[in-house]
Amino acid sequence: MNHPVQKASGRVSAQTEATRVPVGIAVRTSLVFLVLCGLLYPLVTTGAAQLLMPKQANGSLIEDRSGNVVGSELIGQSFTDPKYFHGRLSSIEYDGAGSGSNNYAPSNPEMLERTKAEIEAWKKNNPGVPARELPIDLVTNSGSGLDPHITPKSAEVQIPRVSERTGIAEAELKRLVKEHTEGRDFGVFGEPRVHVLKLNLALQELLEHD
Repeated sequence: MNHPVQKASGRVSAQTEATRVPVGIAVRTSLVFLVLCGLLYPLVTTGAAQLLMPKQANGSLIEDRSGNVVGSELIGQSFTDPKYFHGRLSSIEYDGAGSGSNNYAPSNPEMLERTKAEIEAWKKNNPGVPARELPIDLVTNSGSGLDPHITPKSAEVQIPRVSERTGIAEAELKRLVKEHTEGRDFGVFGEPRVHVLKLNLALQELLEHD
């Protein structure tokens, strides 16, 4: 007859072995998925992106004529010099490390004060263009705070100021804005827009040639 202690010891050993089996499976499965998802998948997707769309994969970078990287097609920049075209406001100073803006209601006091200040600054720097002609996107944030585009109208209303500060004829600046106006995606999605950095780079080239 088997001793009770021996029977209990046999049951414990069987339970321990039964526990080891699923633990071993879990460890091996975790290692497999770690290699697949943490190593192979990123390598494959990165390689495919570099092969099929290297410009986009590397940040859609914009270079000047000397080949120096001056920005990205995806992130706006702050232009304050009155001889250049200005972009939208950004409550995050176009910080690409994050995105978003204060979700203020139209009646929010801080937003109203900021908008009034921008309108007053517009009147001071653009005396030839009445505030009633000021497009709304020049005094408001985009949802991300990173939008690099403005509407064609927002570029056109800045032409008198830019012309006065640079000495470039308004007709030439209108041509420049038209050349840098992007249409709707696939002719359907979105609205016509102007990339402010690209427009200012073209403007800078004109200034250097004069």
